[in-house]
Amino acid sequence: MSVDVLIQRLDPGVPLPSYAKGGDAGADLVTRVDITLKPGERALAPTGIAIALPEGFAAFVHPRSGLAIKHGVSVVNAPGTIDAGFRGELQVILINHDQTESITFKRGDRIAQLVIQRVERAQFIEVSELPGSGRGAGGFGSTGRA
Repeated sequence: MSVDVLIQRLDPGVPLPSYAKGGDAGADLVTRVDITLKPGERALAPTGIAIALPEGFAAFVHPRSGLAIKHGVSVVNAPGTIDAGFRGELQVILINHDQTESITFKRGDRIAQLVIQRVERAQFIEVSELPGSGRGAGGFGSTGRA
């Protein structure tokens, strides 16, 4: 299944998002500027593109697993959410979690993945009491370990 996403290239020198392999959920996003992240540093990386999603869809910016394991790079607000009504340049908030090494991204380097998903709009209905469930109010760690 596919969905048509209108895309505007704001910088003619950067590639459009693309899927590296068949069946991939995320399309690669690149940076349109050179960026160096020192240990613990974060920066906003512009991608040079803007999109128009159909109503009922959102885009989510996910970290690249290879950057995470090899260099400790992630997306600060992972996943970053792009609403259907947003028309500005997509930008990615990157962070370098490595404690000793800096990392440099050159213009055109892949920095994140863009995942397009259908989303439901909730209707919030206030009630005086919620129905019961098997889990109840148990939170973090409430299921225990074997």
